[in-house]
Amino acid sequence: MVEKHEAGPPSRSGNPLVDTIAATLSETSARENDAVLLALEKRFNALAAELDRDRGEVGREALKELEATLARLDPVERAIMETPACTIAGLGVKARHAANVLSQYWEAPIDRIDWDARAVRLLIEAICDVARTPLLYRNLRGGD
Repeated sequence: MVEKHEAGPPSRSGNPLVDTIAATLSETSARENDAVLLALEKRFNALAAELDRDRGEVGREALKELEATLARLDPVERAIMETPACTIAGLGVKARHAANVLSQYWEAPIDRIDWDARAVRLLIEAICDVARTPLLYRNLRGGD
């Protein structure tokens, strides 16, 4: 009786070469899909920087600029939320966006926020750690 030896995970097609090529294409496709998320993050960061610059200004013209920036930011944020993440880098984009939306969770030391906020904050921080991407709120709050 001839035994069949497998050198790795079971193949789906029965042909290890075909399965290796399919896995490589799948990884490439995931990176390409997350390229959209990474591009959205760059756009989001640029618009957020505009908001930070305009924050101290007052007056009617400043308000118009602020509203225009927020109007351009809205579809970018919606696209980040609606685009699935296919890699750790893409998941990091989504986590940093969630941190921005829920920035109030970093306004107090972690032992002074409610249980739900603590769970979300710790999850976002863990994702950013795994994705090896900085989370600005943690750094701004003195590492609490």
